[in-house]
Amino acid sequence: MHTLPVAIIGAGPVGLATVARLIERDLPFVILEAGSRVGTALLDWGHVHTFSNWGENIDDAAQMLLEQAGWQAPNLTDFPTGAELVERYLQPLADLPQIAPHLHLNSRVTAVARQRLDKMKDNQREAAPFVVRYLQPEGEAEVLAQAVIDASGTWMNPNPLGANGLTALGETQARAHIFYGIPNVLDTDRARYANRRVMVVGSGHSANNALLDLATLQEHAPDTQVFWAVRRTNMDNLFGGGLNDELPERGRLGLRLRGLYDRGQLTTLAGFLIQQVQLTPNGVSVMAEDGRLAEVDEIICATGLRPDLSFLREVRIQLDPAVESTPTLAPMIDPNLHSCGTVRPHGEAELRHPEKNFYIVGMKSYGRAPTFLLKTGYEQVRSVVAELAGDHEASRKVELVLPETGVCCGTGGSTIALDAIAFPVLSASRSSCC
Repeated sequence: MHTLPVAIIGAGPVGLATVARLIERDLPFVILEAGSRVGTALLDWGHVHTFSNWGENIDDAAQMLLEQAGWQAPNLTDFPTGAELVERYLQPLADLPQIAPHLHLNSRVTAVARQRLDKMKDNQREAAPFVVRYLQPEGEAEVLAQAVIDASGTWMNPNPLGANGLTALGETQARAHIFYGIPNVLDTDRARYANRRVMVVGSGHSANNALLDLATLQEHAPDTQVFWAVRRTNMDNLFGGGLNDELPERGRLGLRLRGLYDRGQLTTLAGFLIQQVQLTPNGVSVMAEDGRLAEVDEIICATGLRPDLSFLREVRIQLDPAVESTPTLAPMIDPNLHSCGTVRPHGEAELRHPEKNFYIVGMKSYGRAPTFLLKTGYEQVRSVVAELAGDHEASRKVELVLPETGVCCGTGGSTIALDAIAFPVLSASRSSCC
């Protein structure tokens, strides 16, 4: 088994950090990436600046590999866009001769299993290699692996409009008028939104960025109308820690949005639980559960993300029923319990599933919880790879210090779902979770 590669699903920042750690440990690997290039998910929001700087977005082992090849790091205090992260960091990393031959693009994983054993079979299960099946343009293929690390993320699996976690009635039929994620309002998608009635659904950073861009668009296309639909009833609780946020750029996002709200540049729809979306001759009619209607032309859905677990049906995984992370990790990241942004250091032990040598890392390891930063994923894979290499001491020695959001909600509090990190509601005092 030790001669087989470790299969890594996803060639984003955490997937490629995993590769760097495997090279460090002299372990063989293969990378399967569904997109046509590395960092496909980041390129989907490539125009958006991160709220963490270069220094917080580069993995130590990856940086060492790059510098050995003559790579010059960007200014570590600057804040890259998603596209810059790919062009200036991930692509040079993927192009290294230690990595490039083992990277398979346009290779979407469709199933993971144990060789000759379905999910119910126990006989010498841990001795059987994994079978990782994937789909390429030329057809199906599969690879045997000694371990599988799923770093496929959640960006490509957005939550729907419906407040109950289901698609709203008519949402599928109206998809031509719905954008999931963060459109490039000021550039490539400008014509779609200029001088139109646009509804942004959601209250996290994706929604925040879309609203701020639409407000800028209004300055040049004054007939643009912006509707902001959120499920909470108290709009004052949606703007985060501001100057108290230990990531200043994250805090400024909330402050800028608060400015738009206070100036009345947004038509806010609080407590708007979407039930139905219907195409009409005049655009799209959006109906809430309480009967309120909003007539718009376009919808931007920024309601959070969820993991795609469909290709893991034959793997023995154990998930928290609500968060969809491992049961050990769930209490640390559940936004219903706390949202101050801190997460207790965790690694291989907390990410372990019943299926030996199978791990979910990165954003996907957090399931539906929104409290993730890249440095968390980098520490996760350092610990996991150390365990696979038999270095149990290094695996257990997990160190992780995350910047706090500046506000905190204790048990019974609530938080706003984001795609990158928890953005909690304002709280009168800090709770014991911090």
